[in-house]
Formats: sequence, structure tokens, C-alpha cells
Amino acid sequence: QAFLSVTSILDLAVFRDHFVLEDLVEEMKQQSPALSFGRLQPRRYIAVQGPFPALRVLREFLLVKAKSLSEEDKREGKSHQRPRRKLQEHRGATETRSSVRDAHREKHVVVLDTDVYHYMRHFLPKTFQANDVVVSGVSDGDITTVCIENDGRKAGAALGLKVKKTIESYSVELHEILRKERICFKEHSPGEKQRYRQLCERLKPRYPKVLIIPYDTHIDVVGSSADIFEFAEQVR
Repeated sequence: QAFLSVTSILDLAVFRDHFVLEDLVEEMKQQSPALSFGRLQPRRYIAVQGPFPALRVLREFLLVKAKSLSEEDKREGKSHQRPRRKLQEHRGATETRSSVRDAHREKHVVVLDTDVYHYMRHFLPKTFQANDVVVSGVSDGDITTVCIENDGRKAGAALGLKVKKTIESYSVELHEILRKERICFKEHSPGEKQRYRQLCERLKPRYPKVLIIPYDTHIDVVGSSADIFEFAEQVR
């Protein structure tokens, strides 16, 4: 299995005065079953990953919705303009106060394939480590959102950006070379799962660049194409 997909960060701010964003995301999932959706971030962002044609269809779907909102606003007339303006002003003040609290902290977000993220965490742990910078990852299915936040110092701000660029650089490189082989359990008994895991542990020293990710129903093997094919054949 190759890691062939496109990742996009969507800003749903234009819809938040008209929809409950969680409901809109559910509608997007039904509209685009071929796509994987990350967790909706508090500030209205969401990561979406999948084939480019499916992302293009989702884009057209959202453009149609945005256009319908624009036409609805025009039909509402002047009588509804004042309350909406007050709501926007109130929300703007809230966001301004929030920005002031965060003025001395800078946050960067990188969206990775979950298997690539696990591979980097295991084999390149120093990529996620730096003084004055906190790096955290939240996995949601095939997508992992990595947050890089500094401590507010100027040095921390520069380091945060450097960590972000390093993670992005390694992830692009790994996307090119990594492949995944899935070994499914024939039975789901605890004994069989244990046997598979013991086999993988015995073989691991011979394949130092292979990552083994166990699940309840299968084991994913991530590495170079040659390594994972040979590893999986040995296990089978």
C-alpha cells in the first residue's frame, strides 16, 4: 500500500454563523466517503485527506453552500443587518481578547499521514524535540495533526518554525519511500494474536528499519517496499 493522497486544511469560518460546524462536517463526510477527516479544531479548521478528485468534489460542494449563504443574506434585507452586525462585533472582540492572551505564543500545525507520523516518532524522535518548543500529536484515523507551540520567547518562535519545516521535510521524503503491508489475523483468538506478535518480535532485529504497529485485528508493517514484503512473507 502506497501513501498516495492529498491533504488540505479547510477553514470553515464562513459557515459558523449559519451552521453548527460539527453537523456540517458530518454532512461533508456523507458527501465525500472517500476522504478522511481530522478532528474539528476549536478555531474552525479541519484537516481533510484523500484522492485529489474527491477533494475537488468536496470543494465544489462547499462553494455551492457558500454561494447559497450569500444569496440568503441578500434576501434577508436591512431589518436583519443590525443584529448580525452586533453579533460579529461581539465575536470580534472575543477573538481580539483571545489573540492578546496568545500574542506571545506562536503555534504551527502540520498534518501527517498517521503511519508516517508513527514512523517518524519511532525512528526520528529528535525531529519532535527542541528546547522552548512543545510538540504534540492528535491522531484521528489516517490523519494525525501535529501542533508545534513555543513558549513565547523570540528564540522559541524561530525554533517552532524550524521544527515545523523539519517535520514537513522528513514527511515528504518518507512519503516517497515508505510502504505498508497489512498482516490480517485468520482468527481473532488471543493465542493467535500473541503468536503473530512473538513472530514479529523475533524477526524485528533482522529488519531494523521496519516499524510494526499491532492492532486488534491485524498488524501493519511500515518500511521500504523490499523490507516489508520480505518481513511479511517471513511472518506468513
